[in-house]
Amino acid sequence: MSDESVESVRPLERGLAVLRALAPAEPGRLRAGDLVRATGLARSTVDRVVATLAHLGYVRVRGQELHLTPRLMELGNAYLAASGLTGEVAARTARLADELDESVSLAVPDGDGVRFVTQAARRRAMSVAFRIGDLLPPERCAPGALFAQGWDEARWAAWRARTAAPDAPTATRDASAAYPALPPGPAPHALPDLAGRVARSRETGWALDDQLIEPGLIAVAVPVRDGAGRIRYALSAVSHTSRHTADGLADAMLPRLRAEAARLARLSAAPPPPPAEESARTPATDAAAAKADLGPGFLQSLARGLAVLRALGEARGEGLALTALAAATELPRATARRCLHTLERAGYAAHDGRLYRPLPRILELGHAPLSGLTFAEIAEPHLRSLTDRVRQSASVTVLDGTDIRYVARAAAARVMSVHITVGTRLPAYATAMGRVLLAGLPGPERARLLAAAPPRALTARTVTETGALARLLDRAAADGHATADQELEEGLRSVAVPVRDARGRVVAALNVAQHAGSGPLAEARDALLPVLRETAAAIETDLHTAARFNAVRLS
Repeated sequence: MSDESVESVRPLERGLAVLRALAPAEPGRLRAGDLVRATGLARSTVDRVVATLAHLGYVRVRGQELHLTPRLMELGNAYLAASGLTGEVAARTARLADELDESVSLAVPDGDGVRFVTQAARRRAMSVAFRIGDLLPPERCAPGALFAQGWDEARWAAWRARTAAPDAPTATRDASAAYPALPPGPAPHALPDLAGRVARSRETGWALDDQLIEPGLIAVAVPVRDGAGRIRYALSAVSHTSRHTADGLADAMLPRLRAEAARLARLSAAPPPPPAEESARTPATDAAAAKADLGPGFLQSLARGLAVLRALGEARGEGLALTALAAATELPRATARRCLHTLERAGYAAHDGRLYRPLPRILELGHAPLSGLTFAEIAEPHLRSLTDRVRQSASVTVLDGTDIRYVARAAAARVMSVHITVGTRLPAYATAMGRVLLAGLPGPERARLLAAAPPRALTARTVTETGALARLLDRAAADGHATADQELEEGLRSVAVPVRDARGRVVAALNVAQHAGSGPLAEARDALLPVLRETAAAIETDLHTAARFNAVRLS
């Protein structure tokens, strides 16, 4: 059967169109009616697509507002995993940014564009705002001159046609529609001489961006090659003319960038680690649950197509055979092939006649805005849901020295409520969240922190005796939760559970606080623990997905 004779999956095409329309929107600013106008689809179709995406956990609906969720990053993660990127590569990029004290990124070619796959930005008042998944035109960035070295005449012809078209994003036109990552307004220069820059980069082995994107922004890039000598990634350091001249940046960064590029090439050539399981869901389990929840409103073909896209994450090396993809998704071969054909037509997959692989365009499906989420932004929707369920305030904190510091909070609407804001610091030893966080530390570190700030009585109930406090922390570590009953303040009690990263380390604590007059502590604890643990698990799922190839800031 030829590719042309394979029928496309229309619900999958429509679902991808809705996701593309949602991706660039400001969170919560897009509604179903806006999607109708953006996609040209009927309102009933948009409603079914949104309902299906919400069931899959990719979209959150609050009233009429639509929000992408971190779980959608499963799709982009599939491409990143198949491309050979690993957590270690991303971590090395972050360490290099710390060492150079400049923003560092890795990019891959995407058609005739350049798409970022890692980004480690410096925290400055003036810093790079690009994100994982952002796309740049090759003529206006350093990696473009490296990737264009491998273009054939057809690719060059396509690029010339694009840049010469009457509505092309050239120096005198606004390119933000075609490339949302670019600053709005005209480019700072006329169309750069890409062919000349390619010739220079081929001769020197590196490429320079001297304010091609916007005034003041400069970058230098070196290639990371695969075993066959082809350019797999471009490794870049980005700075500003207030810190370096363009040539000065190259002189300062090139030795270290070249050394790191050689290490990354070896890492990329190593056998891939076992695939990380982000979800145990399959089309079969999705469909069974959805039929009960949504009935005919559930688009099974859309769910199946996205499952095939996720399964492409295992297509390392040359790709994955249709038989393996069908087995991984529990779909008939014919169904899996129709989904793959649809993904190919949309530019999200490719095959060589036998093996299939994902393409970097997948990252346009919401990965860029979601990759910029902080831990607080990941946790906040879950805190709101928790507060709605228990009618009490809920918070997330991290350990900051000997204190806890609030990083996210959802307050209950009550006449008498606990008034705490994000950024508030409290002594860890006297709070349920602090005890969860201290209990998650190695013994010597825990002892060091307690010795650094000897406990003192804040109320008549505060536990300050060293042995008693140590036993409470041991119990918290064993039980996976902690309580504090009027130890911080008279009349205030709380129950807390840990939030763990993908390696099982306690990185934050989640609690519900309430007034002590509502009943015995044991009764409140038993009522709150199940929903606290469910909420912590939901936060962890989103955190693990978001942090798989991206450093998520905890504060």
